[in-house]
Amino acid sequence: MRSPAVRGAWLLLCAWIASATALAGPAAPGQAAPVHAEPGAAAAASIGVPPAPASSQRNGREIYESFRAGLADPTCNADATSVRWKKHFGHAPGQLARSGEDLLPLFGYVVESLREASLPTEYALIPFVESGYKPGARSPSGPAGLWQFIGITARNHGVAMRAGYDGRLSPVDSTQAAVRYLKTLHGMFGGDWRLAVMAYNAGEYRLLQSMRSAGMNARNAKPEQLRGLSGITHAYVEKLHALACIFQLADDRAEWMHSLDRPVPRLASQALPGNISSLDAWANLQGHDPALLRRLNPALAGGISLSRGGKALRVLAPASGQTGPDPAIGSTLAAEPLPPTSGAALASTPSPPSNGAAAASGSHTVRRGESAWSIARRHGLQPQQLLKRNGLA
Repeated sequence: MRSPAVRGAWLLLCAWIASATALAGPAAPGQAAPVHAEPGAAAAASIGVPPAPASSQRNGREIYESFRAGLADPTCNADATSVRWKKHFGHAPGQLARSGEDLLPLFGYVVESLREASLPTEYALIPFVESGYKPGARSPSGPAGLWQFIGITARNHGVAMRAGYDGRLSPVDSTQAAVRYLKTLHGMFGGDWRLAVMAYNAGEYRLLQSMRSAGMNARNAKPEQLRGLSGITHAYVEKLHALACIFQLADDRAEWMHSLDRPVPRLASQALPGNISSLDAWANLQGHDPALLRRLNPALAGGISLSRGGKALRVLAPASGQTGPDPAIGSTLAAEPLPPTSGAALASTPSPPSNGAAAASGSHTVRRGESAWSIARRHGLQPQQLLKRNGLA
């Protein structure tokens, strides 16, 4: 993910955000309107109801069908699809279907995270473009991990980076941050996945500038007509849509669907106990393949004691029969104050603790890698509170 260097007055930037969110319009036909629960309602409803145990395996075909059911734009005619990118990513179905590899279980983990967040599954294709779905991928220019965060962007989105531990290489840490950020962008840009991925690639402020210059807002913006953005950003939408169509064409082939019809591990975030000295030792205690866990968790390649640094660690591993809903997925939704999306049902969350010194600041200069929610969090506010304090909501 690339975030541009952007500087400017915070009030102006808030105005852009306000124009994008306030004019997003009502939910599109067929979409659910936002539902704002009373504080504590969700918790009260779940009292006394134990979580359903999660199976340690699932069928690969189930993963694919969940992905397809979650697509926001399943249209795949010639006008909607880039021939160039369909050819470029033509190998992707074969990769997903290949047994003995980690891609299908990882894809399932990301798809499940997005479905839990009520987000379109087009976003699950981003790691295909960014890293080829390799958790340990590193670019010579600096980005790393499944989602290819640069260092400053990772830190601004809550990904731990310290001596001996690079959270960008943790599929748990990085996916949690990516889903949280995509949730913000999805709401900011009116539930339009195309605008959201353009903002993910170019940075939300650059996209807001382009929309403002074109006299557009989140309700009426036409991504292909936005100017001042790089060809890479425009191609990002084309790549993801081409990938979605490649998979949909592949599922017309009975042989390909049959190749997915096999048991694969259901991956989940799990806490690593403090008394565990090595990933292999924990894998053996849990009955997991140590080699699989090493491949899935390259952030721990330097050893657990060095990686821990006095902090709690989570690993991605096959779910046990006693494991309930993935806590990392749940924390993705509750960890940051988020604007409501046009198509997802969200429960209101408590305001974060306010920081008197931060909240008293009258201005903020946006720095490289910052996003709207990270700035609001720094000042101990929810985004709407910040807009109200500036007379913009």
